[in-house]
Parts: sequence; structure tokens; C-alpha cells
Amino acid sequence: MGKYVRKRLILAFFTGLIILTVVFILAKSLPVDKPIGTDAQKASFWETEIARGYIIKSNINIVGMRAIDTVKTNEGSVYYYQVPVMQQYFKWVQNILTKWDWGVSQKIDINTSVGTIIRTKLPYSIKINLWATLISVPLGILVGIWAALKKNKPTDSIISTIIIIFISVPSFVLITFLLQIFCYSGTQILPPKWPDKTAALDIKIRGYIIPVISLSVGSIAGYGRFTRAELCDVMSSEYLLLARTKGLTRGQAIRRHALRNAMVPILPSIVAEVIGIFVGGAMITETLYTIPGIGSLFVDAINTKDWNVLFVVMAIQVVVGLLSGIIVDLSYGFIDPRIRMGAKK
Repeated sequence: MGKYVRKRLILAFFTGLIILTVVFILAKSLPVDKPIGTDAQKASFWETEIARGYIIKSNINIVGMRAIDTVKTNEGSVYYYQVPVMQQYFKWVQNILTKWDWGVSQKIDINTSVGTIIRTKLPYSIKINLWATLISVPLGILVGIWAALKKNKPTDSIISTIIIIFISVPSFVLITFLLQIFCYSGTQILPPKWPDKTAALDIKIRGYIIPVISLSVGSIAGYGRFTRAELCDVMSSEYLLLARTKGLTRGQAIRRHALRNAMVPILPSIVAEVIGIFVGGAMITETLYTIPGIGSLFVDAINTKDWNVLFVVMAIQVVVGLLSGIIVDLSYGFIDPRIRMGAKK
């Protein structure tokens, strides 16, 4: 098991490095956008980029080179030029490994450390997705169990139809529908957008309802469908029939054998999805409801071409995605002791 974990971690490291390398090179190959703000703020940003080895400056316009920005100072105009992309890449890796320096924001919050921006945004995504998970996981599993126990009966058909409907409805359609009903139907029952820090406590609490519902409904349907499929498969297996022939009632066979075996593929899948959503955020929901979380930050970083912010968000999502895959593989062994990842045949 230890050898298997080490091997997976090494593969995850190189996989993450390749992904981030490709993203960095493609992003830096695009035309450079000027930072926003006053000349003093722009000059401060370019000075930080110069210190990191991404930019060079000159007091004269160098013939044959295209300046990406010109800032007027008391001494005259200063011209800034981008160094070659691969040189920037090696400097970027060096700064991260030696200083843990990911740079500062260029557009979203100019001259603010990207680490600071992430720390202020991440708690919003975690809190929203925590409530959505606490609601969707138990309800989804219970719905799936109920449908499996009523297999081929009207209850099963109704539940399956509802599940298909909610899985088919995109999240942006659902949240728009909720906003129309609870915010724009004549009586504003719930806030139409994420409450700001100065809002009253009751408004802040009600601000969670729409995003939590929009995140929970699809997850409940997904967990319910997966649970029903796995439990139905286990209930039709031969070993469960053998348990019944040995004298166990249907309820005893389901509780002692069917549910436990059905959870083997279900729980790891839930763990992987929950970990990814917790850190990655919900881009569409956060953007439409103006939640200042990591998901909307990812969208803003792409739209504004704030590459330093984008690289950090991408790094977090890649690392969490790769580690969650390893955790899922290892969790099979904890749920079912017969499974040991990396064991010899």
C-alpha cells in the first residue's frame, strides 16, 4: 500500500506539473493586457513583475521590440517589455519553489497578493458547499434506497422520473427559476443576490437558501440515481439470494449485506465530488448569484486575463482533483477490507 501511494503521488506531481505548464505557456502566449489603475499603481505592478523576472523596463523605446505598456513618471516615460515565455516559465517555477511567490493581481485587485485574494474568497465557497453537501448527501442516498426498495412499482417510477428531470435541468436554469419565484415575482421573499457584509443577520441567512437549493437539487438527483442503480444490482445478486435462503428476512438481508456492499462504489464517488466542489466552487451559481467565492473568481480571472490569479486557482483545482482521486482509491480499502490497492495478485 505504501509503495502504491508513493507511486500515485509521484504520478500526480508530474501530471499536475504538465497541466500547469501547458496553462502557463498558453496564457502567456496571448497578447499582454495592461493592468488597470493609476500610473502609480501600474508602475508598482510592473516593478513586482520585474522583480519576479517576467518583465524588463527601459527609459527609451527599444527599436525592434514592442512595448506592452508605457507609464509616465516624473523622470519621463518608462517602457515595459515582456521577456520570452519560456524564460518567464522557469522564473515562475523558481519563485514558487524558493519563495512560494505566486505573484500579485493585475486586474481583479491590483497589486494584492494572489494568496490574500484566495484566502478571502475560499471561505465563501466552502460554507455554501458545506450546507449543500449536508443536505444533498443524506437525502440523495435515502431517495436512492427508497426507489430501490420500491423497484418496478409506481413509487420507483415517480422517483426515477423526478430524478431524470432534475438531472437534465442545468444549474443556471434552476437558479434563474428560483430567482424569478422568490425574488422577482412581486414579493421579494429572498435576497436577489449575495448579501454584503453590512447586511442584517436574517438577510445573510436567507442569502444561503437559493444557492444551497440550486447546488443541492442536482446532487440529490445524481446521488439518488447512483444509489438506486447500485442497490438494485446488489439486491439481485446471488449471494443476497443465498442469505434469504438461510433464513434472513428481506429487511435483514438488505441492512446486513445489500446496503454495505452497495456503499462500496457510492461513498468514494461522493467523497471525490464533495472535495472537488468544496475547493473548486460552483462557477455558474456563484457568478449568477454574485457570491464572492473561488468559482466566480475563476471566471473573473479568465474574463479579465488576470493570469497570476488564474494560475493559483488552477493549481488548487488540479492538486485537489489529483489528490481526491488518490483518496478515493484508498477509501475502497477502508470501506471494504477485501480491497487493497496496489496489492500483489
